[in-house]
Amino acid sequence: MTVPPETSIVGPGVPISVLDRSRTRRGEPDGAALRTTVDRAVRAEELGFHRFWVAEHHAVPGIASGSPPVLMAAIAASTTRIRVGSGGVMLPNHRPLIVAEQARMLEALHPGRIDLGVGRSLGFTAPVREALGVLGYTPEDFARDVEALEALLGDTGPVTAMPRGVPSPPLFVLATGSGLKVAAERGLPVVVGGPVLHGDLAPLAEYRRGFRPTDRCPEPHVIVSVDVMIASTTERARELMLPEAWAMVESRSTGVFPPLSDREPVGLTARQQAMVDEHVDRTVHGTAGEVADQLADLVSRTGAREIIAFSSTYDHLAQAESDTALAMLQHG
Repeated sequence: MTVPPETSIVGPGVPISVLDRSRTRRGEPDGAALRTTVDRAVRAEELGFHRFWVAEHHAVPGIASGSPPVLMAAIAASTTRIRVGSGGVMLPNHRPLIVAEQARMLEALHPGRIDLGVGRSLGFTAPVREALGVLGYTPEDFARDVEALEALLGDTGPVTAMPRGVPSPPLFVLATGSGLKVAAERGLPVVVGGPVLHGDLAPLAEYRRGFRPTDRCPEPHVIVSVDVMIASTTERARELMLPEAWAMVESRSTGVFPPLSDREPVGLTARQQAMVDEHVDRTVHGTAGEVADQLADLVSRTGAREIIAFSSTYDHLAQAESDTALAMLQHG
């Protein structure tokens, strides 16, 4: 049964969604991560989540998803109601026409269920950026590509994005800093996370002040993306956050973002342990009641209209139990 988003207890009319990055795990083939993502999406629909989004990363050992449209197609074909989207397609890696036609194909196949989130992140390392052919990409480039993408989706571009006659999927901007300005000028909803949520909220205020209403999005629309984990105790929830924290610390030390592991790295320095602690402290984790309070506070501080929760842990069952508990926060 789908849970109406207006019953969410984290805030009036605040739906909760899921973002899955197809994290690989030590001891499992990389392809298993993609099948796990599809299975998780099927269960997310059963639990009544609002949206299920997937990500784009290239040549990262810890993440199997390099093509959101391909994975979205598999998920949409395996579900019937939940909205399926990208969080997001990285415009530096694709021409706007390609992005527009992929989104239209998905919308034609699964009417009214496709979301198109776009961002401007570059490849994880210099060799990856070189392999992608993206050696530089400015805020001005991003603004130009978003404008071109909107024109193609709206049938006002220099060529026709096929297939014709397909409604434009809603467009979202994954943004911090300059991306928020682009979204405001184009009258688009934004997805924010990381530094914007844990520090200066002035960029969100600036987005709202500079927002130019459109027919599709008549007022500012902020979605917060946050790392969430629920368990029976606060301590257990914190433990479940550690595999992701260990991977993050290793990536900063080696430049390689690794698969999730259930084994604590040997020989963490005091500085690395502090980085692990800082990472976990920036997440939303705890019992269901504690997480509900934290999310409600986050909604209050940011004025968020939606929450999209991402989380990854090594333990598949614990992840599923966390998803179930998070879905229950929508019941009110």
